[in-house]
Amino acid sequence: MKTLSPALQEHLAGELATLSYLVKITRRDGTVRGFTNHDRDIVLDGVTYKADGAFSPSAIASTSKLAADNLEIGGITGNDITAADLAAGRYDHARADVYVCNWADLGQGALQLRRGWLGEVTLAGERYTAELRGLHDLLPREFGDYYTAECRHDLGDVHCAVALAPLTVTGAVTTVIDTANFLDASRAEADGLFDHGKLQWTTGANSGLAVEVKKWDATLSQFVLWLPLPNPIAVGDAYTVYAGCDKRLATCKDKFGNLANFGGFPHMPGVDKILQYPDGKP
Repeated sequence: MKTLSPALQEHLAGELATLSYLVKITRRDGTVRGFTNHDRDIVLDGVTYKADGAFSPSAIASTSKLAADNLEIGGITGNDITAADLAAGRYDHARADVYVCNWADLGQGALQLRRGWLGEVTLAGERYTAELRGLHDLLPREFGDYYTAECRHDLGDVHCAVALAPLTVTGAVTTVIDTANFLDASRAEADGLFDHGKLQWTTGANSGLAVEVKKWDATLSQFVLWLPLPNPIAVGDAYTVYAGCDKRLATCKDKFGNLANFGGFPHMPGVDKILQYPDGKP
């Protein structure tokens, strides 16, 4: 049940309303961004909702069915929401709260219309469009574990139980090749140790961004990343990286000595074997 102040309820029931949408986006790193479709900034409950003329929410559709409600927010990338941050995934799964308020009397408080998370974000030139996914979006999701030949756990999670701290090292870039390849001549780890590991930047234009390592070439002291970074890499950029796991039985046993917690089924029969049936032939 939605709650609102008696004053705001009376205002909403009136013939003439002075209403504005407020959208608060809270990223997973705690950064908060606020926007309004009003023509002036609105400060409410300690959050400044900026009157970005390029920002606009879509119409809100609600039904009594179990289908997901529709709401999109869009705008022009700028100082608050940049194309680089969107491309880096800093807004992936960010929490979004949508309110409506009486801009002529903020003392009436606000009515919360939606609460959810940002889903698919698309960029077209300088304009972004973000889909807001509400609680209904959780209903069609599948839960439970899958039977796979490879391990279904992630290295270091509660099921894997491998301690990541002893496997984590720090370093800095000594040579830049491109946005997906760089060298660190100070590294002396064995070839392939960081394959499938995770590297997080701690300084530089990509600071805070975590990416997966495709290959660690000890001979060249080269890191190869699975995807190019949204911002250029610079010499001196610092990072942390931990050893990777390809989720195979041999790797779990030989590289980490963690066979007891292996979460795969390497001897599970394939689809052809499962679909076989007796046909009466000798």
